[in-house]
Formats: sequence, C-alpha cells, structure tokens
Amino acid sequence: MKLVDSIIEFQHEIRDIRRDIHAHPELRFEEHRTSDLVAGQLARWGIPVLRGLGGTGVVGTIRAGSSSRSLGLRADMDALPLQEHNEFEHRSRHPGKMHACGHDGHTAMLLGAARHLAQQQDFDGTVHLIFQPAEEGGAGAQRMIDDGLFEKAPCDAVFGVHNWPGMKLGQFALRPGPVMASSNEFTITVSGKGGHAAMPDNCTDPVLVATHVVQALQSIITRNKKPIDTAVISVTQIHAGDANNVIPDTAVISGTVRTFTSEALDLIEDRMRTIVEGLPPAFGAAGTLRFERKYPPTINHERETAFAREVLEELVGQANVLDFEPTMGSEDFAFMLQARPGCYLMAGNGSGDHRSAGHGLGPCMLHNPSYDFNDDLLPIGSSFWVRLVERYLAR
Repeated sequence: MKLVDSIIEFQHEIRDIRRDIHAHPELRFEEHRTSDLVAGQLARWGIPVLRGLGGTGVVGTIRAGSSSRSLGLRADMDALPLQEHNEFEHRSRHPGKMHACGHDGHTAMLLGAARHLAQQQDFDGTVHLIFQPAEEGGAGAQRMIDDGLFEKAPCDAVFGVHNWPGMKLGQFALRPGPVMASSNEFTITVSGKGGHAAMPDNCTDPVLVATHVVQALQSIITRNKKPIDTAVISVTQIHAGDANNVIPDTAVISGTVRTFTSEALDLIEDRMRTIVEGLPPAFGAAGTLRFERKYPPTINHERETAFAREVLEELVGQANVLDFEPTMGSEDFAFMLQARPGCYLMAGNGSGDHRSAGHGLGPCMLHNPSYDFNDDLLPIGSSFWVRLVERYLAR
C-alpha cells in the first residue's frame, strides 16, 4: 500500500477528530456542531470556506496553479436516530443518536486529505471539499444543489466514498453503471365499511381487501416486470383496527420500492396504481395510493469509474480493487451523479475486530447499534483522495 507519508504522520489527529464527531452525533439538518468543527479545521489550514448550502453544508475550496479544471470530493456528516450499544470512550453522548453508518469517518477522511492538499498543493486546478448534511433520508445532496452548489463550486466531476463492513481493510470496490437502487415509499389506504366483527355480512372488511392487495402487488415483480430488471416491492407495515370484535373502516398499507432504472420504477408505480384503484372495488371497497420518489438510483459514469480504478490500483494494488456487487440500498450522492459525472465507491471497513473494548455484542454492520468506523481506514481513505486529486489535476 502506497499511503501518503504526511497523512500517516498526522493520522492520530484525524482519528481524534473522528472520535469527537462520533461522540457528538447530529441528525439530518441538525449538524451545527459538526459543521462548525469542519469549517474551523478548514480555516485553520488556510482553506476558504463556504457555508449554508443545504442548511448546514460546508464547502472548502483549494486552488493551485492556473488550470480551470475542477474536482468535487464529497463526505456526508449526519448521524442516525439510533441508541448506541457501545461503551467505549468515544461512544455517543446523545441518547437516541449515533454515527452508525460511518459518516464520522467519511468526514474525517476528507479532512485528512484537505490538510495535506492545502499544505502541499501538488496539483493544478481547483478542489472543492463538499461536506454534506442529511444523507440519511433528507436528500441533503439535492438541497445543496438547489442552493447553487455547482454554480458556486463548479466541478468537472464528483467522487464519493462509503465504508463497507465485511470487506477487508485495504480493499476497495466499484463498478460502472447502477451500484445502488432508487428509494421510494408508498402508502395505500383501503376504505371499507366498519361494523361488528360478529356480523361481517353487514360490513365491507378493509382488512380482507388489504391482504388481497398485498398479494397482488407481488404479481408486478413476478409477472409484469422483465425478469432481468432488478426490483423490490416490500410491504413493511399494515395498520387497521383498534379492537378484536370490531371491523374497522380503513386499513393502511405502506412500504418501499427499489429499482435500478427509472423505466422499471415507472412500470411499478403505474401497475401499483392500477391494482390499488381497481382491486378494492371488486369487494365493494375503495383504494388510494400515495407514491413518493425519494432517491434516484446511484449510477456511476464509465470514464470516472475507470479513472478511480486506476488510482486505486496504484494505491493498494490490483488484487485489492474488487468489482462491487450492486445493492438495493440507496444513497443521495445519486443526485450529484445526475448533475455531474463521477463515481461512488466502497472502502473496506473490516469485520469488526478493530473495535476497542466496550463495544456492543452485535455485528459491526451499517445501521447497527454496535457499529464503529475503523480508524485504520482513515489514512487509506485520505491517501486515496489525495492521489485522486493529484492524478485528476496533474500539473
């Protein structure tokens, strides 16, 4: 592994920053302390700072040489509404809030790269360090774009990195095309006629109708969608009634839809609407659908992915650069990839052996109360950012 020497020298300082952020998690659009910390560190290293994009977003800009080329590097800052089970020193100080997805590490990795790039400036062009709020369900990337991110910080390309538990430390994974799915939510309301459960003939039972609707939804996946198009419809909640001897007036079904293409999503939404509006009347009931498109699919661009792969192979060796298996999880970096060419890749976080004494009993997986970012990944991730900049903006 060919890490940057100066980053190795100050990695303990970056580790302390990461652990401080972990101990003080903030939820989406509430990242005020984290934003202050990031902006303060950037200013300390002489990096001009732009604040307020997306509410709590921070953008640091480093210019060197005379080239008009520009590059964006993105890290997310928000935590999750989760109670941490770990008991080590840097555990969350805020009940019900936890950095369980590694955004504390992503922020620290980019800060490590920022310090080196500001000091050495061994490149020709402009680097925008994008510290984004509200990745966890808040579409903070789109909020920053709406607030003029790419007008105020023009980028020829953008790159993002996420830690990946279960993949060995020192390994990376990426691929062109779809890598994460779109995220969409639906709520179906079935309206019937309530009454005494002992006299169902006087009622139109929405619970019975809801069960038929749930079964019918899966026919979209098995009989309407092309078999080669990956998609998921998951019903995750059904709510109806308050008493065992009363048939309710309504039943509410909700869940998520995930796809890799807009075409598959259009098909699914259209078929869902047909089922919801057409099936309940067969039972004397009525149905309505509310369908919300949250995050689009995360689709890597061919050229930028190939470029990132070359940088990674030089950094960690070809054997440690893997092909990423797409996941049905979602990521709001997708919005940035819709606006600019770029690549989103994964960095191995290990199996959890890095956790110090006092960690929870659960696995070290994302969105898990026993998770903790692997501090040994910090110099690796920071070194990747530096080498990416030096190669993309070569003199």
